[in-house]
Amino acid sequence: MNHLFEQFRRRIPGVSSRFLELPDGGTVTYGDMLARSAHLANALAARGVKPGDRVAVQVEKCPGALMLYLACVRAGAVFLPLNVAYTLAELDYFFADAEPRLVVCDPGREGDISRIAGKAGAAVDTLAGGGEGSLNEIANLSDPTFADVARDPDDLAAILYTSGTTGRSKGAMLSHENLASNARVLAETWRFTSTDVLLHALPIFHTHGLFVATNVTLMAGSSMLFLPRFDVDEVLRLMPRATCMMGVPTFYTRLLQSPRLTRDATAHIRLFVSGSAPLLTDVHEQWRARTGHAILERYGMTETNMNTSNPYDGDRVAGTVGFPLPGIALRISDPETGNPLPQGEIGMIEVKGPNVFHGYWRMPEKTKAEFRPDGFFITGDLGKIDDRGYVHIVGRGKDLVISGGYNVYPKEVENEIDAIDGVVESAVVGIPHPDFGEGVLAVVVRRADSSLTEAEIQRSLDSRLAKFKQPKRVFFVEDLPRNTMGKVQKNEIRRRYDAVFDKGK
Repeated sequence: MNHLFEQFRRRIPGVSSRFLELPDGGTVTYGDMLARSAHLANALAARGVKPGDRVAVQVEKCPGALMLYLACVRAGAVFLPLNVAYTLAELDYFFADAEPRLVVCDPGREGDISRIAGKAGAAVDTLAGGGEGSLNEIANLSDPTFADVARDPDDLAAILYTSGTTGRSKGAMLSHENLASNARVLAETWRFTSTDVLLHALPIFHTHGLFVATNVTLMAGSSMLFLPRFDVDEVLRLMPRATCMMGVPTFYTRLLQSPRLTRDATAHIRLFVSGSAPLLTDVHEQWRARTGHAILERYGMTETNMNTSNPYDGDRVAGTVGFPLPGIALRISDPETGNPLPQGEIGMIEVKGPNVFHGYWRMPEKTKAEFRPDGFFITGDLGKIDDRGYVHIVGRGKDLVISGGYNVYPKEVENEIDAIDGVVESAVVGIPHPDFGEGVLAVVVRRADSSLTEAEIQRSLDSRLAKFKQPKRVFFVEDLPRNTMGKVQKNEIRRRYDAVFDKGK
């Protein structure tokens, strides 16, 4: 039995039931999904892909890319999705590290990618949304049925590379049960059924759009309005036909800028979910005021899929990520000793459960260092659990600022800056300082009608933060630098301002 795909198959509401609806009105039924993923699984086998082989995929979002993911699962291959923005230099690293049997890319990039894939011993095929590409041609000539390759719960289903914002990218190894367990729990926690229609505007090279949105849909036998990318007008046009939407905070901030976002426009939606980056409390409150909906924020990561969620029923508390999901244990520990900390204290978030990955690809020492002896995974995120049991994310452990020997948690400072009238959002980092080791520095996005100055922000913080927590410098920018999933790239901020506190500057 193929552990993951068999669970999807058992939940198909009917072969004629709709799986995908496309912007042009075209549809993909569950029967179409079974047939096309079989065609592609046969094509993979014809290209020499065997169980356990890696298949690296860098193609634009389209139904064919989703079918290729399912084909890899059915063929027992290890799916390796790659951000479409990755450069050839970045791809060279991934190919050399993962040693894929096959690389699938857009037809326009075949020449460049073939040159670097060949060094890793990988064959190259192409696939495009309109049905073009060499892999599609092989699939079109193959059988529409496929005997799914037997895979056990612990067999690998995918490798996802971490973003590399804090160093060399690492391949997180995710098993069939890692993915299946998380999809089952999320479908139940968020009350997904076969009658749900998910508005899907996320990329599918990332855990959010692929292993949360898509797998939850499949695990519930639901359907998706499948958009190639996020577009405010298109999302608002389709929203009355959806019951759920998953997005990153940027989706919600951009939708709030449209006068078309009203209670009537969102009346058919039962659930809005946000993740991949922190949602500002102000955005949460504006959304509730405009639409009557409380956005459900949750917490996950590449290595674990989803760990926590605000409740479906009950208070969805802005600025928190809710409670640990069923079957997942979460604790806060001292970053240095690993000893559990009392409730309310800030420390390292550690998790344990069937969702937690099997380690980093070909990095046994790194894997060992990231797990406690009792099996808890050290997430690298700092947080706390309040007196109601809600989990708060304070920041990345590597973002902790130590100024003059005192710990400064950037999120605490950011919350105070964000509360100042005229501030849209902020990011706080530590920059090398000749006297304090690190100096606190803030980068702020002002409202268009605001003339806030550095001195005014610093004065506002005088009575709200201890002196050692206050930013020694404040800079204003049009936008904070973010990655494709909306996470603020603090390493980029540190790079830009790394010499600010140098003596004589």
